[in-house]
Amino acid sequence: MDDVPDPRRWRILAVLLVAIFMSLVSVSIINVVLPSVQRGLGASDSDLQWVLTGYALTFGVVLVGAGRAGDLLGRGPLFIAGVVLFTLSSVWGGLAPDPLSLNLSRVVQGLGSGLLNPQAVGMIQQYFRGPERGRAYGALGSVIGVSVAVGPVLGGLIIQLAGEADGWRWTFLVNVPVGVLAVVLALRWFPRPMRVPRAARTGSHDLDPVGTVLLAVAVLALLLPFVERSLGSWGWLLLPGGAALLALWVAWELHYRRRGRAPMVDLSLFRLRSFSVGTVIAGLYFLGVTSVWVIVALYVQNGLGRSALEAGLVGLPAALVSAVTSNWAGRHVGARGRRIVVAGLVSAMVGLLLSVLVVQLVAADRASVWWMLLTLAFVGAAQGMVITPNQTITLGQVPLEYSGAAGGVLQTAQRIGTAMGLAVITAVAFAVLEESTWAVAVTAGFLAVTGALAVTLAVAVLDLRGARRGR
Repeated sequence: MDDVPDPRRWRILAVLLVAIFMSLVSVSIINVVLPSVQRGLGASDSDLQWVLTGYALTFGVVLVGAGRAGDLLGRGPLFIAGVVLFTLSSVWGGLAPDPLSLNLSRVVQGLGSGLLNPQAVGMIQQYFRGPERGRAYGALGSVIGVSVAVGPVLGGLIIQLAGEADGWRWTFLVNVPVGVLAVVLALRWFPRPMRVPRAARTGSHDLDPVGTVLLAVAVLALLLPFVERSLGSWGWLLLPGGAALLALWVAWELHYRRRGRAPMVDLSLFRLRSFSVGTVIAGLYFLGVTSVWVIVALYVQNGLGRSALEAGLVGLPAALVSAVTSNWAGRHVGARGRRIVVAGLVSAMVGLLLSVLVVQLVAADRASVWWMLLTLAFVGAAQGMVITPNQTITLGQVPLEYSGAAGGVLQTAQRIGTAMGLAVITAVAFAVLEESTWAVAVTAGFLAVTGALAVTLAVAVLDLRGARRGR
């Protein structure tokens, strides 16, 4: 492999970050515009559920297959295809005349996002080495943190400016100039031919179609009960089916490799301690912390009667702090490793417990909800200190020819964790709300998140101790 860094790498990274920002803002922005969608289209509760579900399912299902396709066929072209698909579906969604059209556009939008995201991870692995890779992931982490928290603020602002009836349309159409810019810059700055370097293409150009389908259906079965609540109790029967399909997929991948073929995911990757532990940490962390922002939005709007814009503003300092800590963590992960992750998890737990204190004081009329600007900043700091270094460490020893697929596995763990956490933790909060007040419900939800983070912290500490013993 050529050790001379590509002089275009920082421009390539800029294009990747523009597209990632666009795709992730669309995830978080939708939470505050659902009431506007309901008013504008006369959508039912089931329609609104599918606005969230359609995107989440297709995004999660295609990640690994898309990552492997990029490893073999070239990451640049698939990245551009994903951006184009995402942009066109945003136009479709913004002009949707009825709930069905909107939901179909969200399905296609999730497909585009699932196509472009693993290519971004693979290209960072491809073009960056050593400390620079940590800095690149730091920039990616900054964009992730800012986009997730800015989405609700942007959504609330658009609704306020464009009105309740049609404001939601502009939350889709705002993606169009960003998507066009990303495609133009990619065509101008990406290397040609836009393929994986020849030294990295070791193994058959075999997309392993059977393995691709098996994993996609398994992930679908695991995600669906958590994101589609209309299935009722019968939906939970999909979980053992999904687990069985996952076991079948593992057996197939081993069989495929024994035949001398290149499997979709080289399962020997899980023998790498950094990859296997990092994937578990990612899943557990997203299982907990993703629900925080949903609970905050519901509490501020429904519990306190504030506007969507105010709900978004509560999380804004957390986004800014996340950007700073992501950048810092990316620069120092090489020297401090998993210790940064451990510190980040502690910061998140402190922030949640302080937020519980604020919620209780607000209920007693002894404090303002705006104190959560400060307490949630600890959670924002954790975003940068956990996601960025964990991603860098997890993928650090992965061979380049499997970096897209490995990145897809990592992101799939995050998607499954997110789906499970949103379903379980919000269910805890709503169950308590039926019998008590919003303050008690938010407290129960935050304590459930803290419990999930405590488990994540235990895994990270055990890995840190194991690494020290190994040295």
